[in-house]
Amino acid sequence: MDQKIRNLPPPSSLSASVVSFLNAKINAKEDLEQAPVLLSELRNQCHVLDQNLSDLNTQLRNYLINHDSRSEKTGALLSDIDAKLGDLHLASCSSSSDGGSGKVLGEELPALAKEVARVNTVRMYAETALKLDSLVGDIEDAVSSTVKRTLRREPSTKSSEEMRGVAIRILKLTEDTLRLVAETHPQWTRLVSAVDHRVDRSLAILRPQAIADHRSLLTSLGWPPPLSTLNSSDPESKRSTDVQNPLFTMKGDLKQQYCESFLALCSLQELQRQRKSRQLEGQNREIALHQPLWAIEELVNPITIVSQRHFSKWVDKPEYIFALVYKVTRDYVDSMDELLQPLVDEAMLSGYSCREEWISAMVTSLSTYLAKEIFPMYASQLDEESTSGAHSQARISWLHLIDLMIAFDKRVQSLASHSGILLSLQEDGKLEKLSSFSVFIDRPDWLDLWADIELTDAFDKLKPEIENERSWSIEVRGVAALSAQEDNKSPAIASVFHQRFSSVIDRCRSLPSIELRSRFLKLAGAPIIHRFLGCLLFRCQVAEGLTALTDDDGLMKVAESVNAARYFESILKEWCEDIFFLELGLDQVTQLDTSTDGNDFGLEESSGNGILYEEIKKLEEFRTGWVEKLSTVVLRGFDVCCRDYLKNKKQWQEKGEEGWMVSQSFVRALDYLQGKMSVLEDGLNKMDFVGVWRSLAPGLDKLIFYGILMTNAKFSDGGVERFSNDLSALFGVFGAWCLRPEGFFPKLSEGLKLLKMEKKQLKNCLAGSEIWLKENGIRHLTAAESEKVAKNRI
Repeated sequence: MDQKIRNLPPPSSLSASVVSFLNAKINAKEDLEQAPVLLSELRNQCHVLDQNLSDLNTQLRNYLINHDSRSEKTGALLSDIDAKLGDLHLASCSSSSDGGSGKVLGEELPALAKEVARVNTVRMYAETALKLDSLVGDIEDAVSSTVKRTLRREPSTKSSEEMRGVAIRILKLTEDTLRLVAETHPQWTRLVSAVDHRVDRSLAILRPQAIADHRSLLTSLGWPPPLSTLNSSDPESKRSTDVQNPLFTMKGDLKQQYCESFLALCSLQELQRQRKSRQLEGQNREIALHQPLWAIEELVNPITIVSQRHFSKWVDKPEYIFALVYKVTRDYVDSMDELLQPLVDEAMLSGYSCREEWISAMVTSLSTYLAKEIFPMYASQLDEESTSGAHSQARISWLHLIDLMIAFDKRVQSLASHSGILLSLQEDGKLEKLSSFSVFIDRPDWLDLWADIELTDAFDKLKPEIENERSWSIEVRGVAALSAQEDNKSPAIASVFHQRFSSVIDRCRSLPSIELRSRFLKLAGAPIIHRFLGCLLFRCQVAEGLTALTDDDGLMKVAESVNAARYFESILKEWCEDIFFLELGLDQVTQLDTSTDGNDFGLEESSGNGILYEEIKKLEEFRTGWVEKLSTVVLRGFDVCCRDYLKNKKQWQEKGEEGWMVSQSFVRALDYLQGKMSVLEDGLNKMDFVGVWRSLAPGLDKLIFYGILMTNAKFSDGGVERFSNDLSALFGVFGAWCLRPEGFFPKLSEGLKLLKMEKKQLKNCLAGSEIWLKENGIRHLTAAESEKVAKNRI
């Protein structure tokens, strides 16, 4: 076969790129043998490029055809509008003489304006749809390129990060466009939904790939660091180790790659937050918007896996578990502020603190392990011991675990406070993230079990104090909970119950939510108050049953119980002014409002003293009831002592006994009264003693008034003087506690006033009315009573 010899073109006619290519491929004479192979490769590449060019031309042609069809429709609409405008002009000119302009302006012009608006809306919809379609196409191309580069395992990861960055930027631009469409054209829901669907498919590919690349980088950095340096014999040791923080030791390209990967994850999360915010507009968005920081979770997850290998060895030594988690949290928390927080700020991920997210993620990992391994084991131990009747060891283990959790939470919250977080003023959501007690949120049955253990432990410690009689007699003075001017005279048992209740409150404060605190306080705290009230009531009933409170010992026992109730009541009222109890009370009011379904009868009253309102009310009812009973006992005894005095009606017509200013039979009653009141004054606190004598005075007033003045006893001048002296002695007893004791004996004071009136005034009294009585200062006696007293005067 004849070979056709073709001359090579002159080198000057070749481009620089072609010359460079030939020089690279053909350096020696031997390389000419590979020319056919090289030619075949070049033809294949040209074929592929031609095919790609043909595909692009086809795609461009389709876009142009679609655009042309939309343009033709738009042009037709505009031509129609132009024609109608021309018709409108002609009609307006021709109708100026026949009055037809009113019809044109009234009927055709609004329809034309509506048509113009519709065409404008169609044009805007078409432009927006084209723009979004172009953006989504760019997103899909960028995501596809990122995945292809990863699958080919190209040596340069920088190109992959660049393509991912391009995809994220286009995603943000698309989200901004969608947000604008949702705000300005909320009726275009199908368009927004279709774009969201395509974007979600791209994100479903992009996010897992970004996380996988981030994990590979962490592995190349040497993360997680070794945890075996903890000194197991001293879990609380804070001695520094030789292990370095990989986040601080990374340098060069590796550091740049990690920072870019971290930034990409943060940007994706912020994009996801914006999308959720738009999609959940008008709903409770806070639940879904604030999610844990993805990049921090990727740091914590491998540490959690490694840590659990150690945890499995320390099931019987939970203090080592808490020590290891705190050590890891503390050792790496500084790198969160110094290295990672600037990246979060650069990604404009608002509302996130790397320090807080790191601590929160570590606490969450611990809570998860406690919920899966520790608490189920302890609960099963309690069940086993309950069948055998012995609860000691399981309860001790449980309480020890709670102590460790409280101490751990205080330490990690102290770490978080360095970022300026005020935990006392935070909402419950953030407290849950920084508390190991969040384990009880999903398991309220464990909370009930813990409350029962705490209550049983408190009762066990209170039992010997309750049975010790000395605890009911030793007084507690100078207690800060009461006013410095008031002497409590409260027995030591009240202080013991106060300490136990305070301990429950302190443990209740560690719970992260108001609902959990309220539930725990009702289960473990309120029964302590009920037990205290039951002990007080039992002692009072025993004293009353033995002697009917006629002896001084019985009075003192009741007085001590009343003092204890007053002391505890004042403590609870002061606590209820604290923000802690106010929040619990508000939550209780909310629950009552929900349960009563809008019926707020008694709701405001029950919220007056917060969550402990019922307990305070019962203490107050107990105290006031027994104060009233004490005054009744004294009144009953006084009645017995002065029975002869009341029956002797002749004495009021006789002169006073020689050498006696006060009636002899009345002196014995006054002596009894003064003796009992002296015992009560020494035994009762000042406020309740005031209640006793203020309650006793009206009773004595009625007893003597109806026993003497409302009978048929006749009073001579000497009898009136004698009766006045007796009342002065009675008033003198009460004069030790008030300035005008006669004011507490209104009937006797006014009855004596009537007896001392002149004969003419008494006649006016018999003939007068209630107006005359009021004019003469008689305000507490009825007309019939006044007439009865006046008739007894002789």
